[in-house]
Amino acid sequence: MPESLLQAYTPLFFWTGLGFLIVKFLPESFPKLLGRSLYWVGVPCEIFALARQSGELTSTKIAPFLTAGAILLGLALGAVSLALSRRLMEQPRLENPSLQGSWLLCSMLGNTGFIGLSVVPFLVDAESVPWAVFYSVTQNVIGTYGIGVLVSSYYGRQMGTSRPWWELVKDLATVPSLWGFFLGFTTRFIPFPPLVETSLHGSVMVVIAGAFVLMGIRLSQIGGWQSLRLAAVPAVLKTVVMPGVVGLVTLLVDMPSQARLALVIMAGVPSAFAALILSEEYNLDRDLAASSIINSTLIFLVMIPVWVYFFA
Repeated sequence: MPESLLQAYTPLFFWTGLGFLIVKFLPESFPKLLGRSLYWVGVPCEIFALARQSGELTSTKIAPFLTAGAILLGLALGAVSLALSRRLMEQPRLENPSLQGSWLLCSMLGNTGFIGLSVVPFLVDAESVPWAVFYSVTQNVIGTYGIGVLVSSYYGRQMGTSRPWWELVKDLATVPSLWGFFLGFTTRFIPFPPLVETSLHGSVMVVIAGAFVLMGIRLSQIGGWQSLRLAAVPAVLKTVVMPGVVGLVTLLVDMPSQARLALVIMAGVPSAFAALILSEEYNLDRDLAASSIINSTLIFLVMIPVWVYFFA
């Protein structure tokens, strides 16, 4: 286990630290360009390459249902914790719909694409990686671009504009990671030239490095430190409670240990950058979303060996 954890932590610390340090030397447009490049090209290529390595995925049919259940669990836990916090804490910001929307997003949406798919291959065998891929794709479709948009639209309605239903359908149909998985899955038995296969494997490591650099850049630019205390609640829900429940459920259904660990890690990844992006788009509380990313990332690093010990 120590060797696997070292392999998982090394790129996380190195590339994130590099992004944190070099941000002052980069042009202002670089983070946005890097983010869009990862979203439209990098992560879809990563998922395409992983899906081609998946072989037969008949045993992973339960993964989308577990993912959907985890997303709904996060939404329910977020709603309950928000109601309790409003009752117990004397904090006027909790009555603001914009904060409530960001609270729910941070409780249910995880960074499955950049963090989850970057860490899981170091900690599970190759046959179990498809479980993580299915989790990531399902969360993008059902979570981020489905429930996440609906929550953002509802709580941001007072300050923003609700999107028509056809725009939501368009978003679902144009998710690049979904197309990357579909193309990789349907071509997994078609042999590519050796140079192409080698390039696909190499692209995964490039995407991992780029994703962590972007995270370091964004963490260095966060100005919502005053929201760290409030953001502790959704961060704990996302990185401790959700993966714990998913782990117990997978134990009850007698799932293979490596597949179980892959799902637990994906359920416990830090709050997604998508929560911050949706907060920007729908005028939700940006400080809370950014602070939750910080809190949940720190908790995530501590929880990885715990999950390996209990669920592997």
